[in-house]
Amino acid sequence: MEGFAELFARYDVLGAFLMTIKLTVGGALGALLIGTVVAVCRVSPVAVLQRFGAGYVTIFRNTPLTLLLALCLLGINNILGVRLDPANVLENAFRWAVVGLAFYHASFVAEAIRSGINTVPAGQAEAARSIGLSFLPTLRYVVLPQAFRGAIAPLGNTLIALTKNTTVAATIGVAEAAFVMRNMIEFSPNYLYAIFFIMAAGFVILTLPMGVLFTWLSNRLVVAR
Repeated sequence: MEGFAELFARYDVLGAFLMTIKLTVGGALGALLIGTVVAVCRVSPVAVLQRFGAGYVTIFRNTPLTLLLALCLLGINNILGVRLDPANVLENAFRWAVVGLAFYHASFVAEAIRSGINTVPAGQAEAARSIGLSFLPTLRYVVLPQAFRGAIAPLGNTLIALTKNTTVAATIGVAEAAFVMRNMIEFSPNYLYAIFFIMAAGFVILTLPMGVLFTWLSNRLVVAR
């Protein structure tokens, strides 16, 4: 217990996990927005949009997240000079980490939503078109509400993966859990087991309720066929 007390006294463990939560929330909102747009492009009747959606998913799903975050901060920020917060270096790194996480996980969100769209019977869209709805209104009022209900489980898995992937933000200097863990191991190696226990317990506390919640929602909101 002495080791735990010293670690919490010397290092901002709670602040690090708060940063992890901020990265998760920001990345999840961005990924949901971008991923929905990409999913709509993938099922669009316009060939150019279909190719754009397929290209986006292929590129981002096969690009390492570490490389993507490095590109955001070192390439776009440092070389091109595009700064999201010029006045605060640490806040700027945090915002670029959110951008990188959002664009990376949007590819997985898009595939989850597309799988949900594929569960909606074709007759639903045909009925909507028969009453005069065009493509976008059909998606908005008929297809997507059912698709999101069918995609709850894969969306939950993506959110859990995003939470764990926030540790990659440590590579660009964001002081989240993995960043603090590295400092703890470097400067307090005699408490190695306590450090790993704290970090493991922290991520279990963050991700386990998500799994339970999305499992319940998936069963609760399942669409009867």
